[in-house]
Amino acid sequence: GDPGGARAGGGTACDPPSGGSPALRGLGAQGGAGDREGRVWGKTRGMFVLGLPYAILHGGYLGLFLIIFAAVVCCYTGKILIACLYEENEDGEIVRVRDSYVDIANACCAPRFPTLGGRIVNVAQIIELVMTCILYVVVSGNLMYNSFPNLPVSQKSWSIIATAVLLPCAFLKNLKAVSKFSLLCTLAHFVINILVIAYCLSRARDWAWDKVKFYIDVKKFPISIGIIVFSYTSQIFLPSLEGNMQNPKEFHCMMNWTHIAACILKGLFALVAYLTWADETKEVITDNLPSTIRAVVNIFLVAKALLSYPLPFFAAVEVLERSLFQDGNRAFFPNCYGGDGRLKSWGLTLRCALVVFTLLMAIYVPHFALLMGLTGSLTGAGLCFLLPSLFHLKLLWRKLLWHHVFFDVAIFVIGGICSVSGFIHSLEGLIEAFRTNAED
Repeated sequence: GDPGGARAGGGTACDPPSGGSPALRGLGAQGGAGDREGRVWGKTRGMFVLGLPYAILHGGYLGLFLIIFAAVVCCYTGKILIACLYEENEDGEIVRVRDSYVDIANACCAPRFPTLGGRIVNVAQIIELVMTCILYVVVSGNLMYNSFPNLPVSQKSWSIIATAVLLPCAFLKNLKAVSKFSLLCTLAHFVINILVIAYCLSRARDWAWDKVKFYIDVKKFPISIGIIVFSYTSQIFLPSLEGNMQNPKEFHCMMNWTHIAACILKGLFALVAYLTWADETKEVITDNLPSTIRAVVNIFLVAKALLSYPLPFFAAVEVLERSLFQDGNRAFFPNCYGGDGRLKSWGLTLRCALVVFTLLMAIYVPHFALLMGLTGSLTGAGLCFLLPSLFHLKLLWRKLLWHHVFFDVAIFVIGGICSVSGFIHSLEGLIEAFRTNAED
């Protein structure tokens, strides 16, 4: 039952998994551990680190603790999720018998409901991926509006312009064209984070240490939990990444170092940024920068957001197409691809509709932190905390030691409480924002 023990039994690299979205499998293309670390690092850090100082605003020192706690828990649940891919064969060898998160879920619900678990995971994946797309559109509109406040262009109009740029995503056949920009985007975002931290350090004499609270805002702190959890979500990518590693034994080491690095930088970034602006901290921290540098930084961030959008969009499309149109006799609708492999016109129309849907959501719910908290509480907590611990207990119950059972049960209970609380308070925040016409 110990993930480390499960890894020790498999001495060879696994074949590329057959399950899961091609977009997700593409993330795990053959490469060394360094490449794998970079990919998980990008997922566990990303643009959504910009919302962490806002989480400290409502959580204080407890928010900092949660950044560390979430890293530890997500690292652990990532390992036990991979352990669920393996079983012991007749010869006593640990072999990989499952390829994806969906396979694990189906195995837990078999034999009575052999496809129920997979459908639940697919729904959660789709929600998280689509919400990620919506957040990219929201943050693009927010950044552009706050960069050029004197222009007669509203945040909603900027979101429409951003979506017009993103519409060609509907024609994507693969992510090769987009992947060329991934490293450049990551480096650019890293440089931007350094610039923000450098500006904050230049104002170190004015840091408001007295503003960092030991008490919490009961209504808004659960939203902060969702924001922190969402910034760590990477579990849906892990089975594909581990399955394609040249040396799967390095998976645990990779998970440890990526989460340690993400935890340290997230904590430092959130604390330093909050100390600089204290109670004036905004949902997207770059909006606090002076106007002289805000526009330049935000334009780079918008470019990063627009170039990052195709990955979750294409992954969501693949999950939808596989579940609804390409699931053999269990498909709900006819295949959206013709005999020559080309996408049918109505299939292309549905892709365009998905892009437009992300725009409509961004227009009518233009609240970055609340959306991030809602998504983290709903699907983030489910995919990162609840389901891995539940699956681990179900599939490996007879082999688990008492402390593994304790950890899994504790994570499930704590994750469930945080998920329900964060979801309710995020919804309340959105309703209140609509009532008061609050502008992000």
